[in-house]
Amino acid sequence: MKGLKFIVDGMLGKLARWLRMLGHNVKYSSALSDEQLLKIAKNEHRTLLTRDLELYQQAVARGVQALYVEGEDEAEKLAKLAKRYGFPLEINLENSRCPKCNARIKPISKEFVKGKVPETTYKYYSEFWECQKCGQIYWQGAHWKRINETLTKARSLIEKNKT
Repeated sequence: MKGLKFIVDGMLGKLARWLRMLGHNVKYSSALSDEQLLKIAKNEHRTLLTRDLELYQQAVARGVQALYVEGEDEAEKLAKLAKRYGFPLEINLENSRCPKCNARIKPISKEFVKGKVPETTYKYYSEFWECQKCGQIYWQGAHWKRINETLTKARSLIEKNKT
């Protein structure tokens, strides 16, 4: 599945990271003004995601694709977005993007991460991914359980709302 293109406002940094892990192209900077967000969304054909009702209304008035994001936590926000845009709440590491910089990540051989990750991580894990832009190394560590719990909760919220 080809990822979607979003731009998110400064209040949704955490959501930007989640969407990137799910494979979507997400532009994010807490330094962008409302005017800059609207201009980038329009020029790059991105959907603006915001928690700012006034910004959302401005976007709609200017013909910019936008969604006013609601939800108490990341699982709720992800569930609403997945339902609205029809994307799966599954992380496919072949499509994932770097949560930090939005570039693609790629598998990297274990021997290339020696000295770049904690010794215990190197000892206990065999699969690693590296961001092609910022060089960040990723692996499915203890945090992976929390990631899956959030995605499972989001999927169950969608299921509950189907009835």
